[in-house]
Amino acid sequence: MTNATPTPDQPLRIGTRGSPLALAQAHETRDRLRAAHGLPEAAFEVVVIKTTGDDRAMIAADRPLKEIGNKGLFTKEIEQALSSGAIDIAVHSMKDMPTEQPAGLILDCYLPREDVRDAFVSPAVKRLIDLPEGATVGSSSLRRRAQLAQRRPDLKLVEFRGNVQTRMQKLQDGVAAATFLAMAGLNRLGMADVASSAIDPEEMLPAVAQGAIGIERRSADAATGDLLAAIHDTPTAQRLAAERAFLATLDGSCETPIAGLALLDGSELWLRGEILRPDGSEVISGERRGAVSDGADLGADLARELLAQAPAGFFDWRSH
Repeated sequence: MTNATPTPDQPLRIGTRGSPLALAQAHETRDRLRAAHGLPEAAFEVVVIKTTGDDRAMIAADRPLKEIGNKGLFTKEIEQALSSGAIDIAVHSMKDMPTEQPAGLILDCYLPREDVRDAFVSPAVKRLIDLPEGATVGSSSLRRRAQLAQRRPDLKLVEFRGNVQTRMQKLQDGVAAATFLAMAGLNRLGMADVASSAIDPEEMLPAVAQGAIGIERRSADAATGDLLAAIHDTPTAQRLAAERAFLATLDGSCETPIAGLALLDGSELWLRGEILRPDGSEVISGERRGAVSDGADLGADLARELLAQAPAGFFDWRSH
C-alpha cells in the first residue's frame, strides 16, 4: 500500500486460497476492515492464489500431505505474492502456518478466535463412540489419526483430503463412514449442521491455533499495519503466543502429531499440550499455568518437558 487508506482506485489486495472456507475468511477480514474504517467494499480486492496443497489431483488421490511437502503447503505461494508486492495482506488459517515467517513478513494481526473443537462428521452415527468396530474413518491430519488410533485402535484409518464439500461427497460415496473437520470452519461457512457432534478438548485436544485466522503483511508496510491494528484481537494473540511457542520448540526437534490449546482466565493462562506416536500407541501430555504475559515461555517450557519425557525411539518413524 502506498496510501494510508485504500480506495476503489487503489484497493487493499487481500491474498487467499480459493476454497470456500478460505474465501469466507478473506471476506470476514474485508468486512471487519470495512466496518472499522468506514470503507466501501470496492476499496478491497480479494486475490485468489493457488497453493501446492490445493492441487486437485493430489486431493482426489488422497495423497498424504507429508508426501507433498507438509510445511508451507498452504502458505508458500501466498507469501511469495506478498513479498513481491502482488498482494498487500494474506489471510491464513493459523493451524496451517509454519512457526517462522519469511524475511520481511510479519504476522501481528489475529481475528477473534472461533470454536476450537473438532467436529465429528458421519452420515450414520452421532458420536465417535457410536462407530461400529472396524469402521473406516478418513482424515489427512497426523494429529487426528494418532488420537483416533489411541482412542479407537479398532478403526481403519484412511487418507481423506479436500474441502468440506469434497469430503462430504466422499462420505456419501462410502469412502469412509466418518471424518473430522474443524467446528470453526463449519461455523464460518454457515454449515454447523454438518457436524454430527462437536468433540470437547478434554476428549480430543485440538491442533495448535485451531479456529484462529491470522493476517500477514510486509514488515515495512506501516500503513497497512495501522489499518490492521483496528481489527486485531489481543486475547487470540495471547493464546496463540503460548500455543505457537509450544509448537515451535517441538517442531525444531520432530515432525510428530502435536496438539495444544491455551485458555485465558483473567490474567492467567492455562496451556495443555500433547505429542503422540502416529500409531497412537503412546501419548505424552502435560500442562502449564501462569501469567498471560509469560505465554510464550510457558509454551516453550511445556514443549521441553514433553520432549524430555519422550523415550528413545519415540521419533524414529520420521523419514529423513
